[in-house]
Amino acid sequence: MPSASDIFNASLLIVDDKEANVLLLERMLRGAGYASVASTTVSHAVCELHRKNRYDLILLDLQMPSMDGFQVMECLKAIELDGYLPVLVITAQPEHQLRALQAGAKDFISKPFDLPEVLMRIRNMLEVRLLHRESKHHCRRLEETVQELRTAESGLRTTKAALSKEKAALEEHVLQLQRANEHLVVATIKAHELADQIQVARDQIDYTAQHDALTGLPNRLLLQDRLGQAIEVARRQERPLAVMFLDLDRFKYVNDSLGHAVGDQLLQSVAQRLKSGLRHSDTISRQGGDEFIVLLPNIEHAEDAALSAGKILAALTPPHRIGEHEFHISVSIGISIYPDDGQDTEILLKSADAAMYYAKENGRNAYKFFEPEMNARVVRRQSIETELRRALERQEFVLHYQPVIHLLSGKTVGVEALIRWQHPEHGILLPDEFVPIAEECGLILPMGRWVLREACSQAQTWIQAGIPPLTVAINTSAFEFRGKNFVENIRATLAETGLAPHLLELEMTETVLMSDSASTNSVLNALVDMGIKLAIDDFGTGYSSLTYLRQYPVDALKIDQSFVRQMTSSTDSTSIVDAVINLGINLKKRTVAEGIETAEQHALLLALHCDEGQGYYFSPPVPAGEFAALLQSGILPLSEHRHRGTI
Repeated sequence: MPSASDIFNASLLIVDDKEANVLLLERMLRGAGYASVASTTVSHAVCELHRKNRYDLILLDLQMPSMDGFQVMECLKAIELDGYLPVLVITAQPEHQLRALQAGAKDFISKPFDLPEVLMRIRNMLEVRLLHRESKHHCRRLEETVQELRTAESGLRTTKAALSKEKAALEEHVLQLQRANEHLVVATIKAHELADQIQVARDQIDYTAQHDALTGLPNRLLLQDRLGQAIEVARRQERPLAVMFLDLDRFKYVNDSLGHAVGDQLLQSVAQRLKSGLRHSDTISRQGGDEFIVLLPNIEHAEDAALSAGKILAALTPPHRIGEHEFHISVSIGISIYPDDGQDTEILLKSADAAMYYAKENGRNAYKFFEPEMNARVVRRQSIETELRRALERQEFVLHYQPVIHLLSGKTVGVEALIRWQHPEHGILLPDEFVPIAEECGLILPMGRWVLREACSQAQTWIQAGIPPLTVAINTSAFEFRGKNFVENIRATLAETGLAPHLLELEMTETVLMSDSASTNSVLNALVDMGIKLAIDDFGTGYSSLTYLRQYPVDALKIDQSFVRQMTSSTDSTSIVDAVINLGINLKKRTVAEGIETAEQHALLLALHCDEGQGYYFSPPVPAGEFAALLQSGILPLSEHRHRGTI
C-alpha cells in the first residue's frame, strides 16, 4: 500500500474556468497537506501541462467554455501511455456523472462541494493511482525476469551444442549447466512471488475503487454496477426490484456541533446497523456524506420493500453511544420500484431520491414510495438553490420584525428580526423553505452577515427616529458560529451601524453550545465582554444536557412554540414549560415563550411566571415600517426597562 508520504507528495492539477473554485480547492488541498498542487483555468492547456508533468490526479470541471471536460478527457487519452486516465471530474449535473465514468474518468465530485467527501475521494483515487503504478512496475520486473529466463534457455541450447563438439570440455559444460539451472530455479521462484504480489495489488486496487473508505460499504460505482446487473435479471425474470435512498435526519448538526471525527464514528455505527438489518442478497452502499442507498434485488411485491424500510427505521431507533455522547438519529427513506418507477439505473435512483425528499419534508423518520408528482418537488428544490445564489445580489431578502412582550405589563421590550425572501415569482417565502438549502450550498454565511447588518441598521434607524431603544434579536446558525471572523464581523457591524452592543441579542440552538467547549466558551465570552446578550432558541428540543447552562454565559431561555401550542391540550407540554420557567427563575435567566396564539395560552404562561412572550396573539412578524407604526401609535406600548429572571 502507498504510504501517507507518497500520497501527500503526489502531484495534482486543478482545472476549472472559475477562479473562485480553483482557489477554494487549492486552499483545501494545501491545508490537508498536499505539497504539489497546480491549477489552470484554461482547458486548452491541460493536455500540454500533463504531457510535461504527468500529474498523479487531475480534478477536472466538466462545464467549461471553448473546450469542455469531455473533450479534455479525449485529449488526455491520446497522451496516456499506460491507458490509465487519472481524472476526477467535478460536475453539478447528475446526468453527466455516468457519461463521465464511461468516458474514462475514475470518479466524480458533485457540486456544491462537501469538503470532507472531496478529500476522501481524492485520497482514495490517489491510493488507486499509486497502486496502479506499483502494479505496472511489478509487471515490468516480471517481464525482465522472463527475458532472463529466455536468455538462460538460449545459453543452455548453446551449451548442449558445444558438448557434442568438445567432449574434452564435458565436465566444464556440466558445471555451467548446473549453474544455469540454479539461476533458472531462483528466477522461477521470484516470478511466482512477483505474480502473487501483482495479484494482491490488483485485488487491493479493485477493493479500494469499489468500497467506501470510512464504512467499508460498497461505493456508488459498485452500487451502480450491481443495480445495472439486477435490472437485467429482473427484466429477464419479469420480477420487480426496489431501490431505497436513505438520508440521515439532521446529521449536519452533529458535524457542526461536535466535529467531523464524531460524525464519522456515528456514520460507522449507522452502517453497522444497516448491514445487520438486511438480507445477504441485498446491497447497502454509502453514496457520500450521510446518504446511503439500499438495493433489494429479490422481492415479490412492493410491500417487501416497505417491510425492509420498517426494519431499517427500527434498527436506527436505539441511541448511538459515541464516546461521552449519546445520539438519537433517524432517517428519511425514499423507495422506487422497477419497472413502475423507472427502467434504468439513473431514473430509479432519481425517483428514490425524490421520494426521500418528500419523506423528509413530511415529518422525517419515515419512508415514502415514489409518486410521479414528486419530481416537481425536486425540480423546485434545485430551482431554489440556483435562485438563492442570485437573491443576495438582487437584494430580494427582507427582514420582518416580531415584538417580544413583557407578559405581566403587556409592554414591548424587544423585537426579533426574521428573514423573508421576496421571490419575484413565488412571493414571500419563509425561512423553512430556503434556509436549509442555503446551509447545504454554503450561502448561509453571507446571508447571516446581511441579516446582522440589516437588523442592526434598522434598530439604530428607529432610535434616530425617536423610538426608545429596543433589543433586537437575530438567529445565529452553527455554520456562522463556527465560521472564521465571527466575533470580528459582529464587532465591525456594530461599529459600522452605531448600534450599542447591549441592544443586540444572538439566538442560538442548543446544538451550537454542544460543540468544542474551549472554542465555544472563548467565542461566547468575547460576545459577552462586548455587552451582547445571548439566548438559547428552541430550548428543550435539542440535546438533553444542561451542563452548558452552568458553563456558558446565557441570558435567556426561549421555550419552543411546539410546547406552548400544546399547553392547553397536553399536561405533559404544560409540565415541560413549567419546568423550563422554574429552571430560568432559579438560574436567574429570562424565559421567553414563542408561538403564543391565544388568550388562554397567555394566561397560563402568566400563571406559570414566564417573563416574556411573542406570537400572533400579540403581532405577526411585520415589515420595519409597519412595526414602527405599531409602536408610534401605541398599539404596541413600549417599556423603559427589561425584567430578567422574575415577574
